Amino acid sequence: MVEMWERFSFYGMVSLLVLFLIAPQNGPWPPGPGQGFTDADSAALFGCYSALILATPLAGGWIGDRLIGPRRAFVIGAIFIAVGHFVLLIPTVIVFWAGLIVIALGTGLLKPNISTVLGSLYSEGDPRRDSGFSIFYLGINVGAFTAPLICGWIAVTVSWQWAFSVAGFGMLIGLLQYAFGRHRLGQNGISVPRPASLEQRHRATLVSVLGLLAIMGLFYATTTIFGFTASVISALVTGVVTAIALFAFWFLLRRMPATPTVHRHVKAFALIFITSVVYFALSSQAGSTITEFTQESVDRTIGSFTIPTSWLMSLNPILVIMFAPIFAVLWARLANHAPTTPTKMTVSLIGVGLSFLIVAIPALSVTNGHSTALVWIVMGFVVLTWAELLIVPIALSTTTKLAPPGLTGQLLGLWYLAAAVGGAVGGQIARFSEVLGYGNYFFVAGFTVVMIGAGFLLIRKRWSALLAPMR
Repeated sequence: MVEMWERFSFYGMVSLLVLFLIAPQNGPWPPGPGQGFTDADSAALFGCYSALILATPLAGGWIGDRLIGPRRAFVIGAIFIAVGHFVLLIPTVIVFWAGLIVIALGTGLLKPNISTVLGSLYSEGDPRRDSGFSIFYLGINVGAFTAPLICGWIAVTVSWQWAFSVAGFGMLIGLLQYAFGRHRLGQNGISVPRPASLEQRHRATLVSVLGLLAIMGLFYATTTIFGFTASVISALVTGVVTAIALFAFWFLLRRMPATPTVHRHVKAFALIFITSVVYFALSSQAGSTITEFTQESVDRTIGSFTIPTSWLMSLNPILVIMFAPIFAVLWARLANHAPTTPTKMTVSLIGVGLSFLIVAIPALSVTNGHSTALVWIVMGFVVLTWAELLIVPIALSTTTKLAPPGLTGQLLGLWYLAAAVGGAVGGQIARFSEVLGYGNYFFVAGFTVVMIGAGFLLIRKRWSALLAPMR
């Protein structure tokens, strides 16, 4: 229930944020005034929000593992998420962005630690573990499916602010359910798994304070010189997230055993990291450039009813539920004859590129004042979902196998940073849609990533050798 409402929060924001940013400042009621940003600035800011959501779990996992324990960490994170959504009720620009940051911080605390608590309920080899995580996965998809429908409907009928805040009420319901049912968890997740020493706490505090001061100084200096604009802020966030990912990679390398096998696996993970960045640079734009194009140029009417653009974000979780079992059965049936991990991931890049090429077809033909059929967007989402199932679960599974003992969580956190970098970079790339137009942009972006995927296919044998003895 708690995880369901966290995903409700995330997908509610994903379905509405860009639409709110591009809505005119004198917009009609409902939903009321938006921010009046350009499509390019809105896509870039959306990429920044996605990056923050995906980058913060690295720190949140460390806090749960080393400082306060997973249970306490995810509860505090849930409270942060609820508070952040209620802050969004205040119709002030600065307060709105402050609320988004609070939600991102809460997600960082909740996301890694709630999975840790769930895993701690089962002993090694307990056959109920998969069933427990299946229920957990169901909660994720229920939240992802219902959020765009409910939040989108409230935005259309009431206001932006109440649509943003509804997840806060949901998070409170999740916390209330946890409060009544927490005794069922026993003592699992309460203790700190690997308590940090006093010296490590002091070092972490010093690094955090110095890092925050450096980031604040960078933001102040840059905005003073170039101005406090969406383009400047989004570029800064992209640079900071990328720098954090590089630093985390370097830091983790220092902690890994210096053996030939580990060295080989680090190279393999580096390829997984790069592939994931490229994938998320495009896939994250489902909530930005594709949403903007759908809002402006796609006929969403069925009879007398117009489908809210935000509802389309429910397509992905439905398609994941439909196709994930098929892919799972396929890999099990093929067994040793299944494609190798590098082949699956590079085909995923080709797939995400093809999804953009599919959307480019109507985007290139649509003219001002006219609209195109919704079926093109649906087809694009289908191919995008296939690409997702070829990379996300495969990358997560392979990362856990590559990680040396005791470093699995941190290596997984580093993979999530790849998604964060991809989202931020994708937001910057999306700016070209304003220069090229949606049709040309979708074609160029899709074709480029297909070519990158084809390039990775050429080195897949070398990549497989780095993964040996894994496939």
